[in-house]
Amino acid sequence: MAIKVTLRQKKISKARKSLYLDFYPSIPNPKTGEPTRREFLGLYILEKPKTPLDKQSNKETQQLAEQIKQKRKNELNKPEIYTEYEKERLKAKEKGEQDFVEYFKKLARKRKSSNYDNWMSSVNYLVSFTNEKLNGSVLLFSDLNQSVVEEFRDYLLTTKSRKSDKVTLAQNSALSYFNKIKSALKQAYKEGILQFDLNAQIESIKEEDTQREYLTLEELNQLVKTDCKNPLLKQAALFSALTGLAFADIQKLTWSALEFVEGQGYFVKYRRKKTKRVDILPVPDQAIELLGKSGDPADFVIVGLNYSAYQNQLLAQWIKAAGIKKKITFHCFRHTYATLQLAKGTNIYTVSKMLGHKDLKTTAIYAKIVDQAKRDAAKRITLDL
Repeated sequence: MAIKVTLRQKKISKARKSLYLDFYPSIPNPKTGEPTRREFLGLYILEKPKTPLDKQSNKETQQLAEQIKQKRKNELNKPEIYTEYEKERLKAKEKGEQDFVEYFKKLARKRKSSNYDNWMSSVNYLVSFTNEKLNGSVLLFSDLNQSVVEEFRDYLLTTKSRKSDKVTLAQNSALSYFNKIKSALKQAYKEGILQFDLNAQIESIKEEDTQREYLTLEELNQLVKTDCKNPLLKQAALFSALTGLAFADIQKLTWSALEFVEGQGYFVKYRRKKTKRVDILPVPDQAIELLGKSGDPADFVIVGLNYSAYQNQLLAQWIKAAGIKKKITFHCFRHTYATLQLAKGTNIYTVSKMLGHKDLKTTAIYAKIVDQAKRDAAKRITLDL
């Protein structure tokens, strides 16, 4: 008697349907030997696809399930048939036995500069996830499905930061790391390791609006008049506010990087620590005056500048002594540079280049701050009508 194989759907959580095969009459379970009528495929479709991408994903998943159904039908009823499709499925099965974590590590190692560090951080969280949630077992491509990937997404949103086990990983950091996973899934689909576009079925983490604190020009001038217990820290902070350079870039800046061009002024040529990209940045005369007498070309511009928790305390004391109640970190001086430049009318493209941003969207955050500041200023004038 021929065995009838039917593709069916079962409603599950999050408005999804799980696809499975229904056998009649029942067949022996390949693992237990007990009679069974069902074989769940580990494939899912959305119950109500809304976007063209969702609809395409559903279509591809449905097609894959139909192909699996035909294969099982042939295996059960026509064992002598060994189609080209089935040969391809065997190859796909071999690919599916690859370790996804190792594949992800290989992709990470191909990255460069700061992007490499970001990818490796994502690797570390993925390894921690497999150790904690999967008891350290190997995560094969064949084990990957929407549920597993979404579980890792939830893990990133709830796990502790590797920098401090006292705080939860920041949402935007979780977003960055999870997007690396999605990128790897997309690449695996392109390479034929994944037989369906799993990445398209997974929603990413929503970006969280971040508060970027900055100083007004009046507050900056107040800091100029206020003593700091570490003069080097004050010098570097004000230099950052005048140039937009980050702490790490100022710390490594040497006199050889500063160059004077007649009729144009001073420029600094340096390799940004974060992006490893070489930039040429105009430097205002006031910033040069702030540095004092120049040293040998190989000398650091600010000698002895170090980062530590103690230096952060000195920074906070300096801010407080100036009568400023905002929570200011050193990086806020870079925010201050960007915000004041936009407020003074510098176009956003120029500011983006000065900050070394690769994406204009990053700079646009400061434009929002300026717009909000203007709205707040407009509300300060009221009449007794």
